[in-house]
Amino acid sequence: MSEHETHSETLGEPTRRDFLYLTTGMAGAVGAAAVAWPFIDQMRPDASTLALASIEVNVGAVEPGMSLTVKWRGKPVFIRNRTPKEVEEANAVALGDLKDPVARNANLPANAEATAVDRSAGEGKENWIVMIGSCTHLGCVPLGQAGDFGGWFCPCHGSHYDTAGRIRKGPAPQNLAIPTFAFTSDTVIQIG
Repeated sequence: MSEHETHSETLGEPTRRDFLYLTTGMAGAVGAAAVAWPFIDQMRPDASTLALASIEVNVGAVEPGMSLTVKWRGKPVFIRNRTPKEVEEANAVALGDLKDPVARNANLPANAEATAVDRSAGEGKENWIVMIGSCTHLGCVPLGQAGDFGGWFCPCHGSHYDTAGRIRKGPAPQNLAIPTFAFTSDTVIQIG
């Protein structure tokens, strides 16, 4: 037996030294995992963040012509029950007149056109519009029922949105984004 060979290498049997190497290695691995766990655990989102992943909003009291602003994922979300006149105005706009012809609706394919229906809650609920209330220019919060098109107006830099939240005039490059949402009942909207 050479001086670097262990007893187990020559005879094929484990020795006390082999056992000590194995247990020391296992204890080191367990210790490293115990030390690393608090650092790994702190990277998980806290309960308040998980709670914001989706919210339910009761819109039963929101009459036509009224709006509601809620906070979701740290951003304002505009919910509006549009009047028949506002829906009619949105439907009358030709797609060729739009600065951004894409719907920007997370509930539809990415290439959906910015028709009045595709910007709303859909067939049968065209009066409802749900949008992230953050101007697509620099993230300001637009004012509702204002501007040249009766929708939203961002006074910071002069972006005008129509009653469907589509950019019509000003520096904003895109329509107001529509988050994933669904009506879970006739009066409750789940966002997220």
